[in-house]
Amino acid sequence: MTSSLHDGASGPAAGSDLAAARLAAGLPPPTVLEGDLKLNTLEVRLAVSEAEVEAAQALRYRVFYEEMAARPSPEVAALHRDFDDFDALCDHLLVLDHALGAGPAAVIATYRLIRRCAAEQHGAFYSAGEYDIANIVGYPGEVLELGRSCVDQRYRNRPTMQLLWRGISAYVFQHQIALMFGCASLPGTDPAALALPLSYLYYHHLAPPALRPRALVERRVDMRLLAPAEVDPRAAMTMLPPLIKGYLRLGGFIGDGAVIDHEFNTTDVCVIVKTDLVTDKYVQHYARSTREAGAA
Repeated sequence: MTSSLHDGASGPAAGSDLAAARLAAGLPPPTVLEGDLKLNTLEVRLAVSEAEVEAAQALRYRVFYEEMAARPSPEVAALHRDFDDFDALCDHLLVLDHALGAGPAAVIATYRLIRRCAAEQHGAFYSAGEYDIANIVGYPGEVLELGRSCVDQRYRNRPTMQLLWRGISAYVFQHQIALMFGCASLPGTDPAALALPLSYLYYHHLAPPALRPRALVERRVDMRLLAPAEVDPRAAMTMLPPLIKGYLRLGGFIGDGAVIDHEFNTTDVCVIVKTDLVTDKYVQHYARSTREAGAA
């Protein structure tokens, strides 16, 4: 199983300024994802131009800063784009609605994907600013950090989320990702208001010691805010954001300790997902599609 990387000579990456910038930085060009990645007017793929990356950053700004009341730096506020040093090194997964136009105008959802090569260029993964992730960094095989997930308010529906997960599955499959992880957010910065979901995550979904990230001592908030007997799992699940629920359905684990992110007005937990289930579902889906196409 090998990654399908293209040099910009064919496919959607043709003429890509982003591919040239990545090659100049010693990074591979954006992957051309393979598989059934379209649904009506929607398509999921990786950004292939700086303009598309900027469109993803503008979407992130609208969702994180205008809608969720994050606190922008002066530079971020001036450009109305959420950006940092990782953006030039990672892959940007996009969902586009071609009914809105082509390229940047069509971006309606995004996910930031950081592999080892990008983290090594930067010096660390993003999550290392909140968690001790030595167990993950030392994990054999390729690992993938997920982050900056957001969807335009008009497109927060099943088709958009299905395409995002198809795109992640294709990326995981092509790059032989063994483990996915990242900081996932609950709204607000008051742990007491989140006592039920945080306690539930700790008691029911704590990662095994060999994989477990731990919140940095200076930032750690104990998740055991309620006694086990006080935790109603059903009620706790209703308080979890859909993204965290999705990770748990894939068999995801949670690290030890929450972290308050005042800049983004959130309380973060570290999520870890072994990709066996993700890739199995991907393989089964495309094996079935192939059989059906052959039968036709």
